[in-house]
Amino acid sequence: MHSDPAALQDQVAAAGRRVLATATRISDGEVAGPSLLPGWSRGHVLTHIARNADGLRNLLIWARTGTETPQYASPQAREDAIRAGAARTSAELAADISASAEAFLGTASTLGAAAWQASVAGLRGPAHPAWVVLWRRLSELEIHHVDLDAGYRPADWPASFVTANLARVARDFAGRADAPACLARPDGLDAVYPIGPPGPEPPSQVTVSGPPAALLAWLIGRGDGAGLGVTGTGAVPVLPPWR
Repeated sequence: MHSDPAALQDQVAAAGRRVLATATRISDGEVAGPSLLPGWSRGHVLTHIARNADGLRNLLIWARTGTETPQYASPQAREDAIRAGAARTSAELAADISASAEAFLGTASTLGAAAWQASVAGLRGPAHPAWVVLWRRLSELEIHHVDLDAGYRPADWPASFVTANLARVARDFAGRADAPACLARPDGLDAVYPIGPPGPEPPSQVTVSGPPAALLAWLIGRGDGAGLGVTGTGAVPVLPPWR
């Protein structure tokens, strides 16, 4: 996971344009239809993407000013905002996606080198340098774009996003007692990631391999393992939720 704010801002901007293009072409009826997230319509997902931009922008303001600015007022406030915005029209949602993304990137452009190293903390998880906020925003855009179930698929993810996130997500699963012991081996990459409880080397005779994007989708619950190969067993292991 690289830490170049300028390059990351470019990636965030490009991912945001792709999401906006999807938001502007889906109809009001499609916006009200189900997303890939249980209980959420596409309107919920689009509203979440917009409010996420606002929340992460708060963390950038914190880094720039040194004044603690929470990502959200509370978990309940986050949920309430998503629920309140979900039933809007496609045009309203697209306008919100555009404005919130522009505000996020506008604030990001004002941070200097020292501010990008400032420590901030989101609603969950440990504190981290402000440049990690850009990675978080990129992940939200790419993953939830797939969740819209509107034509954007894991195979459409940029290779740089997939490669960086495979390592990060695999670390999240390494050592988890509730995950099946296996190895994840992405095609074309000189990497093997242990999944599940710690054990002897190698941790398992089961190896799951395939295209990096399909492997990442499987790890984060955005794919059922289609396109992946397995050695040592007849089926792709079932993983617990990523988060």
